[in-house]
Amino acid sequence: MDSRKIGFIGLGLIGGSIAKAVRRYYPDDEIIAFDHNKETLALATKESVIHVACTSIDDNFKCCDYIFLCAPAGFNTSYLKELLPYLHSGLILTDAGSVKTPIHEEVTRLGLEEYFIGGHPMAGSEKSGFANSKPLLIENAYFILTPSAKTPAEKVEAYKAFAESLHSIPLVLDYQIHDQVTGTISHLPHIIAASLVNFVKDTDTPDELMKHLAAGGFKDITRIASSSPTMWQHICTQNQDNISRILGDYIHALSQAKEMIDQKQENGIYEMFGHAGSYRDSMPDSSAGLIKKAFCIYCDIPDESGAIATIATILASNAINMKNVGIVHNREFEEGVLRIEFYDETSCSRAVALLKKHRYIIYER
Repeated sequence: MDSRKIGFIGLGLIGGSIAKAVRRYYPDDEIIAFDHNKETLALATKESVIHVACTSIDDNFKCCDYIFLCAPAGFNTSYLKELLPYLHSGLILTDAGSVKTPIHEEVTRLGLEEYFIGGHPMAGSEKSGFANSKPLLIENAYFILTPSAKTPAEKVEAYKAFAESLHSIPLVLDYQIHDQVTGTISHLPHIIAASLVNFVKDTDTPDELMKHLAAGGFKDITRIASSSPTMWQHICTQNQDNISRILGDYIHALSQAKEMIDQKQENGIYEMFGHAGSYRDSMPDSSAGLIKKAFCIYCDIPDESGAIATIATILASNAINMKNVGIVHNREFEEGVLRIEFYDETSCSRAVALLKKHRYIIYER
């Protein structure tokens, strides 16, 4: 196929990952990018991810086949007016934000519906910025498309094919449904994680016993609290109505749980945990979701010098990279004394097989 010209406004974690995926699968495509951070543009140029680094939205954006708005959600709408001189009939204008209603409303107000298809790769990390982006971040992740009312069908099909060619899983949704769904399965959990960490911080003992004893399950369920505060500030204000309603419903659910505990309703408490476990176990692991899955294994090792180094050597000699490794001191919710995290599912699966071959006892999550 003929090479394309693709523009990016914002080269953070998601914008950088999409750009790197395009570069990986379409090396002949021309990629241009604008970002306020000059160091980001310099790094993207040095790594040969982009061809042209723009210090403003200028004529370099003429004749693009795609323009991706990948700045924080609150900023993306403000860039629409700046892009007006560069719109043409063949262009697909899209974004990568986690909230869709505000940008769709602005697109409609400006009369840009024929160009615009909202986009949202359902992938992420607790780390942010171009330096942490990678082409495989969006692989096997749902890539939500939210066409406008006047978007030509052929553009929707073209975008679906493009997302699929980047090894994502395209899914077309109404933008309002999108915001309701993401508000519940992404925005709410991030708020819960942040508020839970702050609750522990504010109620900890003077000698910080909670901080030192918290590990395992607590760190797993609050990992996303380390996400970019700027990004989540924008998301919470952009999806305010949905999040407020969902939080209210969740607070009601917590109140019901408290009431069951106060009244020692044993059957109700049992059913709460039983239904939750069954529903969670039914969720597929085959694709990345809004909250990035951690690929971890737990391993029993002897308390002797060089035990961790031996495992590291076994993995390294087979070209398996570890993302993180640590000793689990709080074993209340975990099996295995050594926790090893990997960058992807393939590495994790290979490590399991390899370590079992060396007769280590492995527990998978």
